Amino acid sequence: MNRDPSTRATTSAHAPVGLRPGGTAWPTRAAGAGRPFTVLLLGGLLAAALGTLPRAAQADATPPNPEPVASDLDAALFYQLLLGEIQLRQNDPGAAFSLVLDAANRTRRAELYRRAVDIALQSRAGQAALNATRDWAQAHPTSEEPHRFELQILLALNRPGDTAAPLRQLIRLAPPERRHEVIAAIPQTLARATDTAAALAAVQDALRPALADPATAVAAWVTIGRLQLQAQRPQEALASARQALSRQPHAPTAAALVLELLEREQAGALPTFQRFLQTPPAATGHARLPLHLTYVRILIDQRRWAEAAAELQGLQQTAAQSPEVWLLQGTLDLQQRRPEAAETALRRHLDLASQAPEGDPRQGQIQALLLLAQIAEQRQDYAAANAWLDRIDHAADILAVQLRRASLLARQGQLDRARQLLRQPPARSDAEWRRQVLAEAQLLRDLGRYDLVFVVYGEATERFPDDADLAYEQAMAAEKAGRPDEMERLLRALIARQPDYHHAYNALGYALADRNQRLPEAKALIQRAVALAPQDAYILDSLGWVEFRLGNHTEALRILRDAHQRRPDAEIAAHLGEVHWVLQQRDAALTVWREGLQLNPDNPTLQETLRRLQVQP
Repeated sequence: MNRDPSTRATTSAHAPVGLRPGGTAWPTRAAGAGRPFTVLLLGGLLAAALGTLPRAAQADATPPNPEPVASDLDAALFYQLLLGEIQLRQNDPGAAFSLVLDAANRTRRAELYRRAVDIALQSRAGQAALNATRDWAQAHPTSEEPHRFELQILLALNRPGDTAAPLRQLIRLAPPERRHEVIAAIPQTLARATDTAAALAAVQDALRPALADPATAVAAWVTIGRLQLQAQRPQEALASARQALSRQPHAPTAAALVLELLEREQAGALPTFQRFLQTPPAATGHARLPLHLTYVRILIDQRRWAEAAAELQGLQQTAAQSPEVWLLQGTLDLQQRRPEAAETALRRHLDLASQAPEGDPRQGQIQALLLLAQIAEQRQDYAAANAWLDRIDHAADILAVQLRRASLLARQGQLDRARQLLRQPPARSDAEWRRQVLAEAQLLRDLGRYDLVFVVYGEATERFPDDADLAYEQAMAAEKAGRPDEMERLLRALIARQPDYHHAYNALGYALADRNQRLPEAKALIQRAVALAPQDAYILDSLGWVEFRLGNHTEALRILRDAHQRRPDAEIAAHLGEVHWVLQQRDAALTVWREGLQLNPDNPTLQETLRRLQVQP
C-alpha cells in the first residue's frame, strides 16, 4: 500500500526579542542593565560636546591637539540624557524612555531615537517602541531604518496585519534599481507570521503601487503568490504566478514559484511551466537551466518517467556539459531498472563535475557515488560498492554512507552488525538520534523486516510522543507486519491527537476499503482526507477505490483517471485498470496496466491484481 506522505525573518542589531503582544508596561530591570550602551553613548556625546576624542583614540590621533568641534549638545541636553540613563539604572525605564524620546524629538538626532527604541525593547514595551519608531520616521522622512524597526517590532508583537505601512515605505524609499529586491525579500521577512491571512492582506495592500508599476509588477505578483502559498491558497498562488508570467513570460522567479506548486501537485502548474519552457532560451539566460533541471527532478520524483526522459534528451543536446544533466539521467535509468545505462551516465557526471570550472559540485558527486554503490550492491559486488563509498569523505554525509554500508552488511547476513553501525557514533542530540532511527527503519524496510520496523518506530514514538509522522510510520509498519488491529488503534489515536493529519484518515479509510470492510465508514474517513488535502493523488486513489468497492463504478473511473493523471503510479494503475476491466473496457485496462508495469513491475498491488484476474498484459 503506497500511502506514505512524502528562513528566517531579517533582523538587525536591535531586533526586538521576546516582546509581549500589545505590551506597554515597563517591567523593572536588574541594576546595571544597559551600562555598556550608556557609556558609549554619553562618552561619544561628551566627546563631541568638548571637541575631543575618546582616550584610546587620542593616543593615535594626529595632530595631538585637535581643534574643538562644534556640537548641538548643550548642558541642558547633556543633563537630560544623563538623567535618563540614571533613571534606567535605577529600574525606571518608563521615565528613561520619556527623557530620551523627548531629547530625540527636540534634536531630531537618529541615535537618540534609536536609543529610545532600544530602551523600550529591552523593557518589553512594544507599543512605546512603535511610537518611537514612528516619531523617528516623521523626523527623518528619507530614512529606511525607522521603518525596518517598525516592521520587526510589529512582527514580534504578532501583528502582521499592521505591516502594510512600513512595507510600503521601505519599497518607496528603496532606490528604483533595488525595489524588486526589497519586494522579493518580503515573504522571507513574514515567514514566521502565524496569522498568514492577515500577513497576505497587508502585503497585498502594501504592493498596490508596485503592481501598477511595470518595473516592479513581476516581483510584486511573485511575492503575493508566495504569501498565498504560505497561507495554503495554492490555486491563488498559481493565478499570481500566471499574472507575473503574462507580464514577463521568461521571468525565472515566477517560474520557480510554479515549480513549487508543481512539486505540490497543484492542478494547472504543469502546463504553466511547460509554456515557460517554450519561451526563447536566450530570454531566460543562465537562470533557465537550473529551473529546467529542477523540473526534470520533479518529473522523476512523480514517476513521470517518459516526460522526464524526453526533457533529458533535449538537455543532452543543449547542455551536454552540465554534470547535473547526467546525474538526473543516471537517477532515471536506475529507477527504470537500467543499471548499465545508469552507471554510464553517473560516471560521466563524475568526470564533468571534476572538471567544473566554478561552483561546488560536491553534493552531486556524493549522490552519484551513493548511486554507483547501490548499483554495485545490486550486482552483489560488495567490494566495488565499498570502493565507491570510500571515495566519499564529506563528514556531513556520514549517515548516508553508513546506511549504504549497513545495507551491504545486511545483504551478507550481518543484520545485527548493520544495525549497530547505524547507531554509531552515539547521537549527541535528539535530532541526531532521530536521523539514526529513521535510517535504521529505512534499512529494515528495504529488507522487508516490517516486524522490526514496527519495533524501531515504537522506540521512536516513546521518545517523541508528539511526532505525528513517527506515529503514522509505526501504524504503517503494523499493517505491513500483518497487525491490522494494531494499525487501526494507532491511527485512531493519531486522529484523536491531531485531527488535521490527513494521512491518518486516508490510510485507515483505504485499509478498510481494501479489505472490503465497513465501507460507509471508510468512505467518510477518506472524504475527510480529501477535504484536508484535495490535490493529493493517492488520497483521490483511495476515494476512487472505495467508490469501486461500493459499486459506484462510473464515479470510481472518473476519480481514478484524475488521480492517475496527477501522478502516474503502479498502484493507482492497478485500481484504474480493474475498474476498466469490470466495465468491460479490456483494451483500456491492459493499456493502463502496461503503463503501471513500466513504472514499477514489482508493485505488490499491481501484481496481486493481475494474478487475481488472471491477466497477462
